[in-house]
Amino acid sequence: MTRIGNSDLDVFPLCLGGNVFGWTADRDASFAVLDAFVDGGGDFIDTADSYSAWVPGNQGGESETIIGEWLASRKPQKVVVATKVSQHPEFTGLSGSNIRRAAEASLARLGVDVIDLYYAHFDDATVPLEETVAAFGQLVSDGLVRHIAVSNYSAERIREWEEITTRLGVARPVAVQPHYNLVHRNVVEETIIPVAEEFGLGLVPYYSLASGFLTGKYRSTDAGGQGSPRAAGAAKYATEAGLRIIDALEEIGAAHGASIAATSLAWLRAQPTVVAPIASARTVEQVPDLLAGARLELTAVEVETLNRVSEWSPARG
Repeated sequence: MTRIGNSDLDVFPLCLGGNVFGWTADRDASFAVLDAFVDGGGDFIDTADSYSAWVPGNQGGESETIIGEWLASRKPQKVVVATKVSQHPEFTGLSGSNIRRAAEASLARLGVDVIDLYYAHFDDATVPLEETVAAFGQLVSDGLVRHIAVSNYSAERIREWEEITTRLGVARPVAVQPHYNLVHRNVVEETIIPVAEEFGLGLVPYYSLASGFLTGKYRSTDAGGQGSPRAAGAAKYATEAGLRIIDALEEIGAAHGASIAATSLAWLRAQPTVVAPIASARTVEQVPDLLAGARLELTAVEVETLNRVSEWSPARG
């Protein structure tokens, strides 16, 4: 178990992404994935109020609704649920009134009395940051949210958020959620990790497997023709430099009897301030690799080998 920043939340060091629930995984498949994750020791689930508004016929909130129905059906003893605000079609932005209404809507869909971890999903430059910080702080004071966090924020804005919390005397963020993986390192390592270390924030990275590229499934620039909604995103990494990373992951994983995906997640867990990488699964068959990635411990030499081979990765520089 790992602690999320300066909070009182101890979680399994792998977070199950709920972005696929109501998108590429229907209700039954989502229930099966959630069951397998929790049966395997997992207890940390990430979603957002906007998942999956991009799907034709969806309105947003489908993932939260499925998770809420699963929670009501299974009644798990200890599960930490994180969700986010700012991108739902009906609750766009981070004005104080919108944050409150969106949080109440998320609570209703999830069927819970309190949100364990509530993220500002994307920065909203149209609203004074003080207004946003105050609204999040009020949710904590009112008992609707246990802890707050930020996602996709720059280091400068995180630092500004922290300064405002001190001035207002409200709850501080405990986590930050950046796009971070072996093929997307530089911005996080150069700017976000230092500010996380400064303020005691835990990193909960998304796109941990680079849209599936870091599973080793897409080893050709023709990956985009494989039909998966995520394949086109993975294909851009299938360069000579990207495939060297896959080869190194395969070799290191083989020494542990572990998959490429599990090895990639283990590398991410070994990085400073990282609490739990987020990874999603459409099917039950994909869950064991994620769980294995939470338990695999790489040696310092193996971590350094992956650091070196990914230094000039496609998204770096």
